[in-house]
Amino acid sequence: MRTLSGKTLFITGASRGIGRAIALRAARDGANVAIVAKSAVPNPKLPGTIHTVAEEVKAAGGQALALKCDIRVEEEVQAAVAATVEAFGGIDILVNNASAIWLRGTLDTPMKRYDLMQEVNARGTFLCSQACLPHLLKAADPHILSMAPPINLDPKWWAPHTAYTLAKMGMSFVTLGLAAEFGPQGVAVNALWPRTVIATDAINMIPGVRPEQCRTPEIVADAAHTVLVRPSDGYFGHFLIDDDVLFAAGVTDFAQYAVDPAATHLLPDLFLTDSQMAKKPR
Repeated sequence: MRTLSGKTLFITGASRGIGRAIALRAARDGANVAIVAKSAVPNPKLPGTIHTVAEEVKAAGGQALALKCDIRVEEEVQAAVAATVEAFGGIDILVNNASAIWLRGTLDTPMKRYDLMQEVNARGTFLCSQACLPHLLKAADPHILSMAPPINLDPKWWAPHTAYTLAKMGMSFVTLGLAAEFGPQGVAVNALWPRTVIATDAINMIPGVRPEQCRTPEIVADAAHTVLVRPSDGYFGHFLIDDDVLFAAGVTDFAQYAVDPAATHLLPDLFLTDSQMAKKPR
Protein backbone atom coordinates (compact mmCIF):
# COMPACT_ATOMS: atom_id res chain seq x y z
CA MET A 1 0.00 0.00 0.00
CA ARG A 2 1.34 3.42 -0.97
CA THR A 3 1.86 5.96 1.80
CA LEU A 4 3.05 9.52 2.25
CA SER A 5 6.07 8.40 4.25
CA GLY A 6 8.97 10.74 3.55
CA LYS A 7 6.85 13.06 1.39
CA THR A 8 6.82 16.80 2.06
CA LEU A 9 3.45 18.54 2.11
CA PHE A 10 2.91 22.30 2.01
CA ILE A 11 -0.60 22.84 3.42
CA THR A 12 -2.22 26.28 3.55
CA GLY A 13 -4.80 27.08 6.19
CA ALA A 14 -3.46 24.18 8.24
CA SER A 15 -3.93 25.60 11.72
CA ARG A 16 -7.45 24.19 12.09
CA GLY A 17 -10.31 22.41 10.37
CA ILE A 18 -9.76 20.49 7.15
CA GLY A 19 -6.15 21.65 6.76
CA ARG A 20 -5.27 20.37 10.21
CA ALA A 21 -7.00 17.05 9.54
CA ILE A 22 -5.07 16.56 6.28
CA ALA A 23 -1.83 17.38 8.10
CA LEU A 24 -2.50 14.83 10.84
CA ARG A 25 -3.47 12.11 8.35
CA ALA A 26 -0.20 12.65 6.47
CA ALA A 27 1.70 12.68 9.76
CA ARG A 28 0.48 9.18 10.58
CA ASP A 29 2.35 8.02 7.47
CA GLY A 30 5.53 9.74 8.63
CA ALA A 31 5.30 12.69 6.24
CA ASN A 32 7.00 16.08 6.55
CA VAL A 33 4.36 18.78 6.91
CA ALA A 34 4.74 22.52 6.43
CA ILE A 35 1.87 24.04 8.40
CA VAL A 36 1.18 27.32 6.65
CA ALA A 37 -1.28 29.80 8.18
CA LYS A 38 -1.58 33.23 9.78
CA SER A 39 -2.59 31.82 13.18
CA ALA A 40 0.58 31.99 15.23
CA VAL A 41 -0.95 33.05 18.54
CA PRO A 42 -4.03 31.61 20.31
CA ASN A 43 -7.42 33.12 19.51
CA PRO A 44 -10.18 32.48 22.04
CA LYS A 45 -12.77 32.41 19.24
CA LEU A 46 -10.80 30.17 16.88
CA PRO A 47 -8.86 27.33 18.54
CA GLY A 48 -5.61 26.13 17.01
CA THR A 49 -2.38 27.70 15.83
CA ILE A 50 0.44 26.63 13.55
CA HIS A 51 2.39 25.70 16.68
CA THR A 52 -0.29 23.51 18.27
CA VAL A 53 -0.80 21.66 14.99
CA ALA A 54 2.97 21.22 14.63
CA GLU A 55 3.04 19.49 18.01
CA GLU A 56 0.12 17.29 16.98
CA VAL A 57 1.88 16.36 13.73
CA LYS A 58 5.01 15.35 15.62
CA ALA A 59 2.97 13.33 18.13
CA ALA A 60 1.28 11.52 15.24
CA GLY A 61 4.62 10.46 13.76
CA GLY A 62 5.45 13.18 11.26
CA GLN A 63 7.94 16.00 10.99
CA ALA A 64 6.53 19.52 11.24
CA LEU A 65 7.47 23.04 10.27
CA ALA A 66 5.23 25.83 11.59
CA LEU A 67 5.21 28.76 9.15
CA LYS A 68 3.38 32.00 9.84
CA CYS A 69 2.35 33.17 6.39
CA ASP A 70 -0.31 35.35 4.83
CA ILE A 71 -0.85 33.79 1.40
CA ARG A 72 -1.97 37.17 0.06
CA VAL A 73 1.61 38.41 0.38
CA GLU A 74 3.97 37.16 -2.32
CA GLU A 75 7.12 37.69 -0.25
CA GLU A 76 5.71 35.68 2.66
CA VAL A 77 4.71 32.80 0.40
CA GLN A 78 8.13 32.73 -1.27
CA ALA A 79 9.80 32.76 2.16
CA ALA A 80 7.59 29.91 3.42
CA VAL A 81 8.35 27.82 0.35
CA ALA A 82 12.08 28.49 0.72
CA ALA A 83 11.96 27.54 4.42
CA THR A 84 10.18 24.29 3.59
CA VAL A 85 12.70 23.37 0.92
CA GLU A 86 15.57 24.20 3.27
CA ALA A 87 14.10 22.08 6.06
CA PHE A 88 13.00 19.06 4.05
CA GLY A 89 14.91 19.20 0.78
CA GLY A 90 11.98 19.85 -1.53
CA ILE A 91 8.19 19.86 -1.87
CA ASP A 92 6.18 16.91 -3.13
CA ILE A 93 2.62 18.03 -2.47
CA LEU A 94 0.79 21.35 -2.27
CA VAL A 95 -2.63 21.43 -0.62
CA ASN A 96 -4.46 24.67 -1.34
CA ASN A 97 -6.83 24.61 1.60
CA ALA A 98 -6.85 28.23 2.82
CA SER A 99 -10.09 29.99 2.00
CA ALA A 100 -12.19 32.98 3.10
CA ILE A 101 -15.99 32.92 3.21
CA TRP A 102 -18.77 35.53 3.31
CA LEU A 103 -22.21 34.30 2.35
CA ARG A 104 -24.03 37.58 1.81
CA GLY A 105 -25.64 39.34 -1.11
CA THR A 106 -24.10 42.13 -3.12
CA LEU A 107 -25.49 45.00 -1.05
CA ASP A 108 -24.32 43.36 2.16
CA THR A 109 -20.76 42.66 1.01
CA PRO A 110 -18.18 45.29 2.01
CA MET A 111 -15.41 45.64 -0.54
CA LYS A 112 -12.86 44.66 2.12
CA ARG A 113 -14.64 41.28 2.32
CA TYR A 114 -14.77 41.00 -1.46
CA ASP A 115 -11.06 41.75 -1.73
CA LEU A 116 -10.17 39.32 1.06
CA MET A 117 -11.97 36.44 -0.64
CA GLN A 118 -10.47 37.13 -4.05
CA GLU A 119 -6.98 37.49 -2.62
CA VAL A 120 -7.07 34.39 -0.44
CA ASN A 121 -9.12 32.00 -2.56
CA ALA A 122 -8.28 32.42 -6.24
CA ARG A 123 -5.14 34.56 -6.04
CA GLY A 124 -3.74 32.66 -3.05
CA THR A 125 -4.22 29.35 -4.83
CA PHE A 126 -2.47 30.69 -7.92
CA LEU A 127 0.37 32.27 -5.93
CA CYS A 128 1.10 29.21 -3.78
CA SER A 129 0.97 26.97 -6.83
CA GLN A 130 3.31 29.28 -8.74
CA ALA A 131 5.78 29.31 -5.85
CA CYS A 132 5.72 25.55 -5.30
CA LEU A 133 5.73 24.39 -8.91
CA PRO A 134 9.50 24.72 -9.55
CA HIS A 135 9.99 22.23 -6.71
CA LEU A 136 7.02 20.03 -7.60
CA LEU A 137 8.36 19.62 -11.12
CA LYS A 138 11.49 18.05 -9.63
CA ALA A 139 9.58 15.70 -7.31
CA ALA A 140 8.49 12.11 -7.80
CA ASP A 141 4.68 11.85 -8.04
CA PRO A 142 4.00 15.54 -7.35
CA HIS A 143 0.47 16.70 -6.51
CA ILE A 144 -1.47 19.93 -6.23
CA LEU A 145 -4.79 19.38 -4.50
CA SER A 146 -7.13 22.34 -4.02
CA MET A 147 -10.18 22.38 -1.78
CA ALA A 148 -12.42 23.69 -4.53
CA PRO A 149 -15.83 22.69 -5.91
CA PRO A 150 -16.76 21.30 -9.30
CA ILE A 151 -17.28 24.21 -11.70
CA ASN A 152 -20.94 25.23 -11.62
CA LEU A 153 -22.42 28.20 -13.47
CA ASP A 154 -25.98 27.65 -12.29
CA PRO A 155 -27.30 31.11 -11.30
CA LYS A 156 -28.78 29.69 -8.09
CA TRP A 157 -25.25 29.49 -6.67
CA TRP A 158 -24.39 33.02 -7.81
CA ALA A 159 -27.41 35.11 -6.88
CA PRO A 160 -27.26 34.66 -3.07
CA HIS A 161 -23.52 35.38 -2.70
CA THR A 162 -21.91 36.47 -5.95
CA ALA A 163 -18.65 37.58 -4.32
CA TYR A 164 -18.01 34.28 -2.53
CA THR A 165 -19.07 32.15 -5.49
CA LEU A 166 -16.73 34.10 -7.75
CA ALA A 167 -13.85 33.62 -5.33
CA LYS A 168 -14.49 29.91 -4.83
CA MET A 169 -15.06 29.22 -8.51
CA GLY A 170 -11.86 31.16 -9.06
CA MET A 171 -10.04 28.41 -7.19
CA SER A 172 -11.72 25.86 -9.44
CA PHE A 173 -10.76 27.69 -12.62
CA VAL A 174 -7.17 28.03 -11.41
CA THR A 175 -7.18 24.27 -10.84
CA LEU A 176 -8.55 23.70 -14.35
CA GLY A 177 -5.85 25.84 -15.91
CA LEU A 178 -2.97 24.42 -13.89
CA ALA A 179 -4.13 20.89 -14.66
CA ALA A 180 -4.10 21.61 -18.39
CA GLU A 181 -0.69 23.29 -18.19
CA PHE A 182 1.19 21.02 -15.78
CA GLY A 183 -0.72 17.73 -15.85
CA PRO A 184 1.04 16.69 -19.08
CA GLN A 185 4.32 17.46 -17.30
CA GLY A 186 3.56 14.91 -14.60
CA VAL A 187 1.98 17.05 -11.87
CA ALA A 188 -1.34 15.67 -10.61
CA VAL A 189 -3.47 18.81 -10.32
CA ASN A 190 -6.95 18.12 -8.97
CA ALA A 191 -9.69 19.53 -6.74
CA LEU A 192 -11.55 17.94 -3.84
CA TRP A 193 -14.91 18.96 -2.39
CA PRO A 194 -17.11 17.48 0.34
CA ARG A 195 -20.54 16.00 -0.43
CA THR A 196 -21.86 17.37 2.86
CA VAL A 197 -21.17 20.42 4.95
CA ILE A 198 -18.13 19.79 7.16
CA ALA A 199 -18.16 20.73 10.84
CA THR A 200 -15.51 23.45 10.91
CA ASP A 201 -15.60 27.03 12.17
CA ALA A 202 -16.90 28.02 8.73
CA ILE A 203 -20.35 26.64 9.53
CA ASN A 204 -20.83 29.69 11.76
CA MET A 205 -21.12 31.63 8.50
CA ILE A 206 -23.95 29.46 7.16
CA PRO A 207 -27.35 30.29 8.63
CA GLY A 208 -29.28 27.41 10.15
CA VAL A 209 -26.51 24.81 10.06
CA ARG A 210 -26.10 22.62 13.12
CA PRO A 211 -22.99 20.47 13.69
CA GLU A 212 -25.07 17.28 13.95
CA GLN A 213 -26.08 17.80 10.30
CA CYS A 214 -22.44 17.69 9.22
CA ARG A 215 -19.54 15.33 8.79
CA THR A 216 -16.15 15.74 10.43
CA PRO A 217 -13.02 17.03 8.66
CA GLU A 218 -11.58 13.52 8.79
CA ILE A 219 -13.63 12.42 5.77
CA VAL A 220 -11.96 15.07 3.64
CA ALA A 221 -8.56 14.19 5.09
CA ASP A 222 -8.98 10.51 4.30
CA ALA A 223 -10.19 11.31 0.79
CA ALA A 224 -7.24 13.67 0.28
CA HIS A 225 -4.86 10.96 1.45
CA THR A 226 -6.39 8.52 -1.03
CA VAL A 227 -5.80 11.02 -3.83
CA LEU A 228 -2.30 12.04 -2.78
CA VAL A 229 -0.87 8.52 -2.60
CA ARG A 230 -1.82 7.86 -6.23
CA PRO A 231 0.86 7.96 -8.93
CA SER A 232 0.72 11.42 -10.41
CA ASP A 233 1.36 10.57 -14.05
CA GLY A 234 -1.77 11.10 -16.11
CA TYR A 235 -3.96 11.90 -13.09
CA PHE A 236 -5.08 15.49 -13.45
CA GLY A 237 -8.06 17.73 -14.08
CA HIS A 238 -10.47 15.88 -11.79
CA PHE A 239 -13.06 17.59 -9.58
CA LEU A 240 -13.52 14.96 -6.92
CA ILE A 241 -16.15 14.45 -4.22
CA ASP A 242 -14.92 13.09 -0.89
CA ASP A 243 -17.23 10.11 -0.39
CA ASP A 244 -16.96 9.10 -4.07
CA VAL A 245 -13.18 8.91 -3.66
CA LEU A 246 -13.44 6.79 -0.51
CA PHE A 247 -16.17 4.52 -1.85
CA ALA A 248 -14.05 3.80 -4.91
CA ALA A 249 -11.19 2.93 -2.53
CA GLY A 250 -13.34 0.39 -0.71
CA VAL A 251 -14.66 2.41 2.24
CA THR A 252 -18.20 1.40 3.21
CA ASP A 253 -18.54 2.73 6.77
CA PHE A 254 -19.40 6.40 6.41
CA ALA A 255 -21.17 6.69 9.74
CA GLN A 256 -17.70 7.01 11.28
CA TYR A 257 -17.44 10.46 9.71
CA ALA A 258 -20.75 11.85 10.95
CA VAL A 259 -20.71 14.28 13.85
CA ASP A 260 -23.87 12.46 14.94
CA PRO A 261 -23.83 8.85 13.65
CA ALA A 262 -27.58 8.65 14.29
CA ALA A 263 -28.36 11.63 12.05
CA THR A 264 -30.76 10.81 9.22
CA HIS A 265 -30.24 13.99 7.21
CA LEU A 266 -26.86 15.47 6.37
CA LEU A 267 -26.73 18.84 4.65
CA PRO A 268 -25.29 18.85 1.12
CA ASP A 269 -22.49 21.33 0.58
CA LEU A 270 -22.66 24.34 -1.72
CA PHE A 271 -22.08 24.31 -5.48
CA LEU A 272 -23.12 20.73 -6.21
CA THR A 273 -25.22 20.06 -9.30
CA ASP A 274 -28.81 18.90 -8.95
CA SER A 275 -27.75 15.30 -9.64
CA GLN A 276 -24.94 15.50 -7.12
CA MET A 277 -27.27 16.96 -4.51
CA ALA A 278 -29.86 14.28 -5.20
CA LYS A 279 -27.24 11.61 -4.58
CA LYS A 280 -27.48 10.86 -0.88
CA PRO A 281 -24.30 10.68 1.18
CA ARG A 282 -23.16 7.10 1.50
